[in-house]
Amino acid sequence: MSFFSKQFIDVIHWTEPADGILAYRYPMEDMEIQNGGQLTVRDSQAAVFVNQGQIADVFGPGLYTLSTNTLPILTYLQNWDKAFKSPFKSDVYFFSTRLQVNQKWGTATPITIRDKEFGAVRMRAYGIYAYRIADPKIFYQKVSGTRPAYMVSDLDGQLRNSIIGQMTDMFGNSSVDFLDMASHQSQLGQNMLLGLRPMFADLGLLLDSFTLESISMPEELQKLLDQRIGMNMVGDMGRYTQFQVAQSLPIAAANEGGGLAGAGVGLGAGMLMAQQMMNAAKPAAPTGPVAPGAPEGAAAGGTKFCINCGKTMPKPAKFCPDCGGAQQ
Repeated sequence: MSFFSKQFIDVIHWTEPADGILAYRYPMEDMEIQNGGQLTVRDSQAAVFVNQGQIADVFGPGLYTLSTNTLPILTYLQNWDKAFKSPFKSDVYFFSTRLQVNQKWGTATPITIRDKEFGAVRMRAYGIYAYRIADPKIFYQKVSGTRPAYMVSDLDGQLRNSIIGQMTDMFGNSSVDFLDMASHQSQLGQNMLLGLRPMFADLGLLLDSFTLESISMPEELQKLLDQRIGMNMVGDMGRYTQFQVAQSLPIAAANEGGGLAGAGVGLGAGMLMAQQMMNAAKPAAPTGPVAPGAPEGAAAGGTKFCINCGKTMPKPAKFCPDCGGAQQ
């Protein structure tokens, strides 16, 4: 009577109810699998039979009739006769082998690399990657185990930390300068893909794609880099100073809260700017030799002779500096 009271499974199949499931244990409870039952494994799936803690058989996509012909390893483990007819007990695990796309990675904190131009540089990076289960047996043995379900989120931390470790090594040994990394993002991403694949394979996974979306400095270092770029664009420090004064003049002049102090600062800045602009615009004075005995400033305005005493005097002068006579 106990034999007839048992429940037997005739059809075994599984469909993913939601995204993010990597492995799922078929609910057996006290039920046994009917000899000659049907196993359906859909595309993007794999099924693993586990008997007494040992992996017995792995099935790819297809429809299978469960018998000694389709369960050779399980038959060997159970020492069954080739024509066994009785139900049997095994755990069945389904694995999703489709691509797990749009998996995000990024540096939680900046990593430090050595750059030829800047020396030690702290940088951040982020991007996306896609992977899938390539070997369900290895994934079961090393990752998912006997859990009722194993999710993508359960594996995120392990994969992300492995990516950051690989990236630190690769960028540290890279000959590409930091300022040139943006133009080499595609190649750097390809190098990361090749470097990470052995680590993924060790977990029974295949890393299908890896994208490096952005490389950047922390905000405070980015500001310093922007200032350096601005100075290189200005080129002449004199003009850069004039530009800085012109930029600060409206702020200083509008400082109403400072009272006279604010007005003084604004006036001083305006005078300084005006002086610098006049100096920059004033043509250079002639550098020719000054005649011996000529009064100071004669080289700049020329000389003439006094109509009264005949001595040399500056040309713009209205009165002779020696005799005081008026000039025409």
